[in-house]
Amino acid sequence: QVQLVESGGGSVQTGGSLRLSCAASGNTFSAYSMAWFRQAPGKEREGVAGIARSTSGATSYADSVKGRFTISRDNAKNNLYLQMNSLRPEDTAMYYCAARSKFGVTWNVGANYDYWGQGTQVTVSS
Repeated sequence: QVQLVESGGGSVQTGGSLRLSCAASGNTFSAYSMAWFRQAPGKEREGVAGIARSTSGATSYADSVKGRFTISRDNAKNNLYLQMNSLRPEDTAMYYCAARSKFGVTWNVGANYDYWGQGTQVTVSS
């Protein structure tokens, strides 16, 4: 079992920045690949960014956030992060962190993940 708690959401204007955090507890954090997903009202959930198990692990990004968002993790602190810069109104959504134990699966498919946080709201105004 892994418990995930997100924080750091809020309201910003276009062009602003936010840093989301996801605190993990329970089983060994470093045993899980991690990802951030988001879901806006009336839209499907989408994968935003993913990172492999190690602190310097390989990362993947949705095309819509490449060059603006950075995913990172600190296995010593059991934390996952998402630095979001140059925010746009279309980034407005509930953001969730997720953990998966499976290998060799597509990172941005939610069904591949075992544990989810409760979400943190990000609102970007124009």
